[in-house]
Amino acid sequence: MDPTRPGARTYTITELAQEFGITPRAIRFYEDVGLLTPAREGRNRVYAPRDRTRLKLTLRGKRLGFSLQEIKQLVDMYESPSDTAQQLQAFLATLAAHRRQLEQQREDLELALAEIAQHEDRCRTLLAAAAPPPRRRVSPR
Repeated sequence: MDPTRPGARTYTITELAQEFGITPRAIRFYEDVGLLTPAREGRNRVYAPRDRTRLKLTLRGKRLGFSLQEIKQLVDMYESPSDTAQQLQAFLATLAAHRRQLEQQREDLELALAEIAQHEDRCRTLLAAAAPPPRRRVSPR
C-alpha cells in the first residue's frame, strides 16, 4: 500500500508510540534494524498500515523473548510469497528452539526458588532457636 496515495491511512511516529506504549526512539531503532520502513513527507516519517502491523508483530515477538534478528526473519517470512511450507518449517524450528530455552529457564527458576525456600526455612528455624524466651509478666496483686 502506498502511504502517499490519497485516502490511504497513515500514522505518525507519535501516534504509533502512543498506541503501543513505546518511545519514538524505540520506533526509530526498529527502523535502523530494518523492521520498519516509513515513507517521508518532508522531514516527517509516515507509517503505512504495513509498518503498524510489523511493529505490532515486533512487540509481540519481544514479549515472547525472540531477538530482533529472529523477529525480523519471521516478519519478513510472512511477507515473502515463495515456498510457504519451507518458511513454516523454519518458523516451527525457531519456535521449538525458543520453547526449549524457555522451559530450561523455567526449570532453572524453579530450582532457584526451591533453594531460596530452603534457606528461608533454615533462617526462620535459627531465628526461632536464638530468640530469647518471652519474659513472664508478674501481675500485681
